[in-house]
Amino acid sequence: VQLVESGGGLVQPGGSLRLSCATSGMDFNYYCIAWFRQVPGKEREGVAIIDNDGTTSYANSVKGRFTISKDNAESTVYLEMTSLIPDDTAIYYCAADPRLRTNIATIQSMLRFGNFGYWGQGTQVTVSS
Repeated sequence: VQLVESGGGLVQPGGSLRLSCATSGMDFNYYCIAWFRQVPGKEREGVAIIDNDGTTSYANSVKGRFTISKDNAESTVYLEMTSLIPDDTAIYYCAADPRLRTNIATIQSMLRFGNFGYWGQGTQVTVSS
């Protein structure tokens, strides 16, 4: 299983970015995939998750600003980030785990505790003027 993130960069406050997580070596339709972020010296934070049925959940800090989506044909998950603020600055990681028949409580728990078997290498997002 391989996860490759892209799309990070430097953006001004109020701006937008779209991150991509390209997956390979796995049956994409059987996996829950999430985005996490981490600032050096701070705890990792679950940002958004999407399960195989397309059910989503978000951290309170990004609700209404970030949108997670997926393209099954491309085996890729996206994170559309809008109204970015300096506190969104972090390394963003994509994570995947094979799960079926999940519900909202399950995916919220996965996002909270980070119990994923596969991780990407991360992409830096910097929000600064």
